[in-house]
Amino acid sequence: MAHITLEDVKKNQEVRNFLEVSERQLEAMGYTEHSFRHVGLVSNSAGNILKALEHDEHEIELARIAGYLHDIGNAVNRVDHAHSGAILAYGILTKSGMEYSDASEIMLAIGNHDEGTGTAVSNISSALILADKSDVHRSRVRNRDFGTFDIHDRVNYAVESSDISVHQEEKSVLLELRIDTNICPVMDYFEIFLTRMTMCRRAANYLGLNFQLIINNSRLL
Repeated sequence: MAHITLEDVKKNQEVRNFLEVSERQLEAMGYTEHSFRHVGLVSNSAGNILKALEHDEHEIELARIAGYLHDIGNAVNRVDHAHSGAILAYGILTKSGMEYSDASEIMLAIGNHDEGTGTAVSNISSALILADKSDVHRSRVRNRDFGTFDIHDRVNYAVESSDISVHQEEKSVLLELRIDTNICPVMDYFEIFLTRMTMCRRAANYLGLNFQLIINNSRLL
């Protein structure tokens, strides 16, 4: 079996094709951006979360790979994309020569990253959830007509900055957002993201951390 790295995955043409098809489908449906920027950011954040907790390099690399592949199921359909993506990722990775046990860990994480059906079930899945759900930002909004924004567009567009960080000494993970409340009141953020924040809290707890949400320098969770 080969040692598959994140760089190998990035160079895989089948992976690139699935991500391109995913982005095209979601753009046609009017969803926020899920392209190479998003998966690259999630990949980096997932790895950094486990690195801050001093997990071993192998598990950190698997988290990065899971982050990069987590949305390829959108090439099939937005509905149930976590499960279809998990199966696609397992097939790609094992075909590339990855150990079955490692590919299974990535499959497990991807299959549990969506708030509709998933939850934290491993270190990698927990890091992936925290990394994915923290990517809220105006750059992800495709619609440029403010008058036609729905609540998802409005909430994402209102977020001027987002940062997730681990503080091992305090046993906490902080999601810090700066929101333009002239565009979207904080309550609107909770209206659409409460389920995601609950998922983040469970993921943090799995890693032995407390989840804290800070918006405009005020702690809300």
